[in-house]
Amino acid sequence: MTKALIVYGTRYGATASTSEEIARILRQEGLEVRVTDVKKEEIKDIAEYNLVIVGSGIEMNKWTSESERFLEKFQKELAKKNVALFVCCGHGCQALNEGKPDVIAKFKGEYLEEKAAKYNLQPTALGFFGAIYDYTKLSWLMNRAPPVQATRRKLEAFYKEKKEVYDMRDMDAIRSWTKELSQKVHS
Repeated sequence: MTKALIVYGTRYGATASTSEEIARILRQEGLEVRVTDVKKEEIKDIAEYNLVIVGSGIEMNKWTSESERFLEKFQKELAKKNVALFVCCGHGCQALNEGKPDVIAKFKGEYLEEKAAKYNLQPTALGFFGAIYDYTKLSWLMNRAPPVQATRRKLEAFYKEKKEVYDMRDMDAIRSWTKELSQKVHS
């Protein structure tokens, strides 16, 4: 049986729930899957896994430090495995960049393609997924910051309503990406 490891770093939870959905689909596809938040659990060895998926949230244009350290620590081993990278990223999503595919492509390149190149990886798949903006988790002061206010206005305009939480992930796209990844690993 093909064994998969999903490691992720998350700040507000979008990457965690995305990782769990990826794991659910891979299990349906017949893989044995382990999901690990690398902030809470250190991975000591990846030898037993045929597929390693590394995910991260993006904040201030950076991967989480835990996911980055995982890539650095296992760089040589990952180069010999089926590897997939994904990010949950708000500012590169459709809702904030409607009609601007060049912006989305730019962020995908920066956060995924450049990351793979940095660690000499040839990923089987790269996933660029939306994020969750949860304004209830921000401090009063942060909620008043001009960049946060500008993003919130764009989200309100896109969704045509004011909410406290905007989930900008396309779960069907995440499921399709995962099924395609599973097929690549099985072929």
